[in-house]
Amino acid sequence: MHIVVVTISDRASKGIYEDLGGPLIEDWLTTAITSPFDVTRRIIPDGFESVRDTLIDLCDQERVDLVLTTGGTGPAPRDETPEAMRAVLIKELLGFGELMRRISLDQTPTAILSRQTAGTRGRTLIINLPGKPAAIQMCLDAAFPAVPYCLQLIGAGMIETDPNIIKSFKPAN
Repeated sequence: MHIVVVTISDRASKGIYEDLGGPLIEDWLTTAITSPFDVTRRIIPDGFESVRDTLIDLCDQERVDLVLTTGGTGPAPRDETPEAMRAVLIKELLGFGELMRRISLDQTPTAILSRQTAGTRGRTLIINLPGKPAAIQMCLDAAFPAVPYCLQLIGAGMIETDPNIIKSFKPAN
């Protein structure tokens, strides 16, 4: 199981701003997943081409199982992660974004501005997470129970989670 965490931020990619989201996601994964996996982190600038090209490379060349992005999902001019995602995806899974926005609205009214999405390309699942650390944690807690089964359905690597942290849902056969 190979997971890549991609932080999408002009400032973090230039070293102006410390990447807080990527390390948080990696720590969360290390706590929640009990099966063997490796995780790689990348920091790239905002923008359609940067995000699109990185995601295509991760899916088609590196053939990773799961990509978790953070950042670039708001309404600012350089926030083009969802547009780049839609150019890459074969199947969009709208329920992930709907759930993340719904759960985030419990904490902040500006969650309605967030444009997270998820989907698949080949045997890779890609999920856009928000950029703020508190929102990342909340969204992972809410959406990750569906991830192991989704990975199974698309033929990606298998993961098991610690049920005390995240109880994954897999339908009975």
